[in-house]
Amino acid sequence: MRHRSVADLMTPTAVAVQPGTSFKEIARLLDEYGITAVPVVDDENRPVGVVSEADLLRRHTAKDGPSTAEAMMSSPVVTARPSWTAVEAARLMERHRVKRLPVVDAEGKLIGVLSRSDLLQLFLRRDRSIQEEIREDVVVRILRLSPSAVHIDVDEGRVTLSGTLDRAGIGPILVRLCETVDGVVEVEDRLTYEDAGGTAGGEAASA
Repeated sequence: MRHRSVADLMTPTAVAVQPGTSFKEIARLLDEYGITAVPVVDDENRPVGVVSEADLLRRHTAKDGPSTAEAMMSSPVVTARPSWTAVEAARLMERHRVKRLPVVDAEGKLIGVLSRSDLLQLFLRRDRSIQEEIREDVVVRILRLSPSAVHIDVDEGRVTLSGTLDRAGIGPILVRLCETVDGVVEVEDRLTYEDAGGTAGGEAASA
């Protein structure tokens, strides 16, 4: 299975500011590009911070002190790599309680920005696409089962597995693999087994 990476989901950097960029210029850029935050980079295009709408509002309310990007930005900045999986990036966001991650290359230079809304793209996958990946990658390629061995129904990212398998041990593995497919919200196990003579049991499992 191929998980979508940060590079697949991020927005390539269209705008960044320098530490000396003014309050007014940052506000103009946020409005012009329809964004809620902008990375601050040094002379070598390496991120040193992020200025958000909230930072601008705090500075405006305080009405004192310098109003440059360097004075307003959140720093040190937490960054991601383009090769990371969406799950790795989401965990980093959660750990540091940030809403966006500047994405840097091997030299630490800015190449894009990944936001929470970018991550939500994973759950906008078409049900048919999810169904095909489960059938072709999980059922056939990984578990080496016949494509007709398992009936796969996908509705709004919720996967229901049904059918009769010859070994009970395959079911839990199949469920776990389905849970890792991008876009899957939950998996319901309705499988039965020839060697057990019954159902696998299976309440819906959260992804």
